[in-house]
Amino acid sequence: MLPLVLASGSPYRRTLLARLGLPFEWAAPEIDETPHFNEAPEQLASRLAAAKARALAAQFPEHLIIGSDQVGLLGGRKLSKPGDFETAREQLLAAAGRTLSFHTGVSVLNSRSGRQLSAVDTCRVHLRPLTAAQIENYLRREQPYDCVGAFKSEGLGIALIARIEGDDPNTLVGLPLIQLVSLLKRFGIDVLAA
Repeated sequence: MLPLVLASGSPYRRTLLARLGLPFEWAAPEIDETPHFNEAPEQLASRLAAAKARALAAQFPEHLIIGSDQVGLLGGRKLSKPGDFETAREQLLAAAGRTLSFHTGVSVLNSRSGRQLSAVDTCRVHLRPLTAAQIENYLRREQPYDCVGAFKSEGLGIALIARIEGDDPNTLVGLPLIQLVSLLKRFGIDVLAA
């Protein structure tokens, strides 16, 4: 089995990948994440996931490299990582009582052969109606400023959510493990046999 590398600096993605019980290294790739003109969110997530894996191919030439990227949308508008309290507050005030979509791409590259396979998983998150005081209290307690959409479903942010629609709850956190397990199988890695 070729050694695994996660092409991400995200501690959330590292935590998710560790759940599969496979040894892996990680490195943060440097890529241009600018969307192409008229690029659909699913295409953007897939393209960036693949680009992240390819960006580490020279550094890890005998590896299976896993890239992942997420595009969050509210009313057709792309969400970003808020970075600070006020931006997060604005995002959550706009999203309260509404539905957000998260498209998460995952790609696996065999850097030795050049073979690369990708997939995209989508989930929809229905937020509860929230007061400004609830939002501000949440942000002070969890400080999810590095999360697209300004909440962490794996933490206190679950209290903001009325319902999640999708095949894989990990998609929302940033790495669709169900899709990844299927992709790894196509590269000869049976996670349950490892």
